[in-house]
Amino acid sequence: MNPIYRDIENVDRITVGTVGEVGNRTFLLQVQTTSETITLKLEKQQVSALSQYIGQLLQDLDRPGHLPEDLDLTEPLEPDWIIGTIGIHYDTENDRVLLLIEELTDEDQVGSALRVLCTREQAGALAILGTELVSSGRPPCPICGYPLDPRGHNCPRTNGNSPPTR
Repeated sequence: MNPIYRDIENVDRITVGTVGEVGNRTFLLQVQTTSETITLKLEKQQVSALSQYIGQLLQDLDRPGHLPEDLDLTEPLEPDWIIGTIGIHYDTENDRVLLLIEELTDEDQVGSALRVLCTREQAGALAILGTELVSSGRPPCPICGYPLDPRGHNCPRTNGNSPPTR
């Protein structure tokens, strides 16, 4: 079932961050307007893919202006829902980056969804911060891409045989 999108056109701030220690972090995406803060949970791989895609998108556009610097997470840190998919599009008419964010749900459920328009500057700062967060954690497994655990790693690509370690 297709979700019904809620439009957020006037974003004051969009950021990513983590709660917890490396190896046990929860990744959060926050969208702030003058009247509310929406906190969403996502996976490290989603942060990485989002950051890479935004970076590639912005390379093809005019250089953005001054990037926002105040990107720390704020309360509430409890996620409203978990992100399932994220789509990205550049709106040339409004010179905005459009994020289409859908909640992770079972196939027969209708989840929440956001359509967030942010500036190129906000998107650029989000991509840089996301890249820094991902690289500050555990290194990825060279076979499957999932984070390596110092105690061992059950790599899905090896079916549990000879799991790689750091």
